Amino acid sequence: MTKKPSSRRKKDISAQSTDRTLPANSADSILHQDNPANATIDVPAVEVPELTEQEQRDRLHLERKVERAFFEAGKALAELRDRRLYRSTHSTFEEYCKDRFGYNRSRSYQLIDAAVVVDNLHKCPQIVDILPTAEGQVRPLTKLETQQQQQVWQAAVEKAGGKVPTGRIVKDVVQQIMERTRVPNTYQIGEVCQILAKDNPELRGKGGCWCIVTYVGEFSCIVRTWDGEVTVGVQHLKSYNYLPAECQQMQQIYDRINRVYSSGLEESVQRFLESLGKLKRAYLTGLEEKVLSVLETEIKINTKN
Repeated sequence: MTKKPSSRRKKDISAQSTDRTLPANSADSILHQDNPANATIDVPAVEVPELTEQEQRDRLHLERKVERAFFEAGKALAELRDRRLYRSTHSTFEEYCKDRFGYNRSRSYQLIDAAVVVDNLHKCPQIVDILPTAEGQVRPLTKLETQQQQQVWQAAVEKAGGKVPTGRIVKDVVQQIMERTRVPNTYQIGEVCQILAKDNPELRGKGGCWCIVTYVGEFSCIVRTWDGEVTVGVQHLKSYNYLPAECQQMQQIYDRINRVYSSGLEESVQRFLESLGKLKRAYLTGLEEKVLSVLETEIKINTKN
């Protein structure tokens, strides 16, 4: 009968094999170490190779792609909107952006407006080498006119020590300029004015519309347009200087337009109302009066039914 090797033998073999894996000086140093926690371990230095010229070019190219990501997104969204490439699946651009990209209306237009600003900054040779790298750096500029955007960005770059400024720095510079250029508010409640949208994205679609002042603030007014109320800075308003009787007549026209608009008639009707919302006179022509009267009659019939 063959005898099994004793467990003592196994332990001896294991111990011998373990001992052979440790250098003698390592074992001695561990045994004689008063405090193992203070032991030092020598780690050989690893030499990091320098980037080749091709790697440097690749790095710069990829960095530029990251920096331009928000700009390219804004340009793409603007084209999708302008060409209505969403129309096969969605009735509105806002619904499309929400379903496809998870962007709400505000975020979509932030990117679009930022792309417009960056395009404008590209045209200024003094700042072409230091351009925005994030949408937040551009957002404070979207409310400014084209030339002001370039001036503010240059000032912000200087304030940042010649580097790309943070959104906070840009916002501070914008605030300083707005405080210096603000015009006192001389408008009056009931006054009829024209909205000058200029480069203000918040007034998109309102340019050229007439409005009636309903509230006068320090540097802005709340006004009524054909499709609702909006807050407008005084720099974006121009008075028609109508007589009191003409202002009263425009108020009556507004009331009639707003009633029809609020009834929710089809899109073609809204286009007609929009055209009335851009009148540059204090009266309706005979044909405009007839069409508006027909629409008012239609509303009454629908209300009765």
